Amino acid sequence: MARVTVEDCVDKVPNRFELVMLAAHRAREVASGSPLTVDRDNDKNPVVALREIAEETQSADELRERLIESHQTQIEVDEPEDDSMALLMGAEQDKPVEDDMSEEKLLRALMEAQGEG
Repeated sequence: MARVTVEDCVDKVPNRFELVMLAAHRAREVASGSPLTVDRDNDKNPVVALREIAEETQSADELRERLIESHQTQIEVDEPEDDSMALLMGAEQDKPVEDDMSEEKLLRALMEAQGEG
């Protein structure tokens, strides 16, 4: 069984607090079923996570990004692009749409629809 110490990892992640945060996040990933990148050797998840960081089978930068994403509550959504036809018609968008049916024609059509016409 290979032993891992903080000194093995601190050259990959110099800040010890960040090292703990990244290793804890990776240990949670392993616990939730993420595939291991080193042999388990009967080690618990936090030790496996530290060994992965020490052996650089898990990049500190990628772990950092996944940790940040896991804490984000808002998901960025791309705004829908404007309809290309609406862009082509640009100037006509500002004009109100005029109804070609007069009030008299509308009443006549309603009466015909009700069978009174």
